[in-house]
Amino acid sequence: MKNNERIANFALAGLTLAPLLVKVDPNLNVILTACLTVYVGCYRSVKPTPPSETMSNEHAMRFPFVGSAMLLSLFLLFKFLSKDLVNAVLTCYFFVLGIIALSATLLPAIKRYMPKHWNDDVITWHFPFFRSLEIEFTRSQIVAGIPGTFFCAWYASQKHWLANNILGLAFCIQGIEMLSLGSFKTGAILLAGLFVYDIFWVFFTPVMVSVAKSFDAPIKLLFPTADAARPFSMLGLGDIVIPGIFVALALRFDVSRGKHSQYFKSAFLGYTFGLVLTIIVMNWFQAAQPALLYIVPAVIGFLTAHVIWNGEVKPLMEFDESKGAASSQDSSETNSSKKVE
Repeated sequence: MKNNERIANFALAGLTLAPLLVKVDPNLNVILTACLTVYVGCYRSVKPTPPSETMSNEHAMRFPFVGSAMLLSLFLLFKFLSKDLVNAVLTCYFFVLGIIALSATLLPAIKRYMPKHWNDDVITWHFPFFRSLEIEFTRSQIVAGIPGTFFCAWYASQKHWLANNILGLAFCIQGIEMLSLGSFKTGAILLAGLFVYDIFWVFFTPVMVSVAKSFDAPIKLLFPTADAARPFSMLGLGDIVIPGIFVALALRFDVSRGKHSQYFKSAFLGYTFGLVLTIIVMNWFQAAQPALLYIVPAVIGFLTAHVIWNGEVKPLMEFDESKGAASSQDSSETNSSKKVE
């Protein structure tokens, strides 16, 4: 792990715990937490081998419609069913999901102190009565899952804002690390679709704000304020993960060309600018704002301006991680066949 990544991890941990000890301006907390999370997630997404699965243009086009259906379904559930019942079911779901996300986030740090065979030897466990279903894991993953289980139990019993935030940050980091857009064209389609999605559900309907306030689960980060009438400022995880996977793609594009964070810096700067603009407008109008309204144009705009300035539009548009994954797989199969011969 490089020094800047290590510093970002410690800074994110310190910033998350800081409101317990000192008063932290919620606006500054939102900006720093979101930016540090994107930074950490982006660098964790850089791996020796290309991602095995990437999003296609068709998936990117459908994503806003699927998201809209899920959002509307949650709105109707909260409207016609008991809020406590819906949140109880969601708590059970996020309890399991939280253990997986938190253990995966802690795993790289834990593996450094585990014996090599604990990290490498895979254990296969078959479900009772359903022998065709199996789970593969290592001993290091079990060790990483222990603190994750206790932490999720604390969240389920107390619903403390700190527990909510730590689980939310784990979801964000894992989302940015694991999800791949494949190409900048797919990324632009996804961001453009969610740009419209965010505007519609926030400005033209009460659905988004209503669900965010009713949904008692780590799908948003909570930042304590000094206002008794509004004890927390909120930022949805989608406002971190969706732009974050685009910024991460820019970093992997730089790495694939042997460049030193060239276009990552402009995309990351665009994200920071868009988030700051969101906070300014939100405080100016004293109303909830669709963060992607400001973040999406900023991220795409900053990156586009930089690419045009350098005259490298074609290499960026031709970059496709799915092709890299396919060629990597073909190469490994060729090497395997040579060994057999």
